[in-house]
Amino acid sequence: MQAKLHLETAYRPDIDGLRAVAVIAVVLYHVGVPGVTGGLIGADVFFVISGFLITSQLVSARDAGFRSLLSDFYARRSRWSRSQRSS
Repeated sequence: MQAKLHLETAYRPDIDGLRAVAVIAVVLYHVGVPGVTGGLIGADVFFVISGFLITSQLVSARDAGFRSLLSDFYARRSRWSRSQRSS
C-alpha cells in the first residue's frame, strides 16, 4: 500500500508580496496607465514564482512517486476550485 502524499509547505508572505507586485504591474500595464512599462516583467516574475513553488513541491515529494504526486496535485486543485465557486 502506498503512503498518502502529504506536503507541508510553510506560508511565505514574501512570495505573496512579490506575486502581488507582479500582478499589479501586469494589470496597470494592460489598463494603460501612463509610465507603467513593467507588464511583461510582471508576467515573467509571476511565472518564475510559480515555477519555484511547483519545483519546491516536487522536490519535497520526490520519494512519494509520480502517480501519487499527480493525483494529489489535481485533488488539491479540485478542492480549491470548488471552494472558490461556493464563496
